[in-house]
Amino acid sequence: MRVPGASFTRLWVYLGTSPLLWLTLTVTAYALAVRLQRRLGGSPFANPVPVAVIVIVAVLMLSGTPYRSYFDGAQFVHFLLGTATVALAVPLRRQWPAVRAALGPLALALVAGNLAGALVAMGVLKAFGAPAALVLSVAPKSVTAPVAMAIAERIGGVPELTAALVVLTGMLGATMATPLLNALRIRDVAARGLGTGIAAHGIGTARAFQISEVAGTFAGVGMAASTVAASLLVPLAARWVAALG
Repeated sequence: MRVPGASFTRLWVYLGTSPLLWLTLTVTAYALAVRLQRRLGGSPFANPVPVAVIVIVAVLMLSGTPYRSYFDGAQFVHFLLGTATVALAVPLRRQWPAVRAALGPLALALVAGNLAGALVAMGVLKAFGAPAALVLSVAPKSVTAPVAMAIAERIGGVPELTAALVVLTGMLGATMATPLLNALRIRDVAARGLGTGIAAHGIGTARAFQISEVAGTFAGVGMAASTVAASLLVPLAARWVAALG
């Protein structure tokens, strides 16, 4: 007697061992998310990254697939992150005169943005009585994950929690940056890009490039420079908050 669904189960078990399945799932989920955003008129609330993440997480949970198995198949996409980061040098070279002309304000924005991001996040959690480990883990949330995890470990936070907060921050930043900047009536494209890159690292930078090359270039500068600025400023901000008791 044939058990209903048994054939599908055997097929899924077979496919689940193939790295190509998870790479295909990742690319397909993102491609469909991009099409959805276009169908919705480019709405920032339909950002492809969180939409694709939701789809992939749902598939992994429903199929009972461990993250390690998924990553073994999708790690080629992870490898391309390094290539994409290096490729930011191309638009930076084209936009270098504009970046050089704004180096003074850019440096001030980096200091203010990194300090404000860390202090506000820690201050809010501390005001609500959050545990010290959580308060310190959220401090470097706006920096790219490897740097953020190193900073969190240095100041007494939980690196794994920080990594999750970094991803969440990037997705929220990419989704909310455009409506928020519009509401604040900030029209300068360079300023919009820089702020997005400082607040939402790589995911925000990708969103900025969807708007224009100028916005994306300044977002990339903000993201890259923040890795250095945050390494110096976030531990300082953590000490200030700790001193408040």
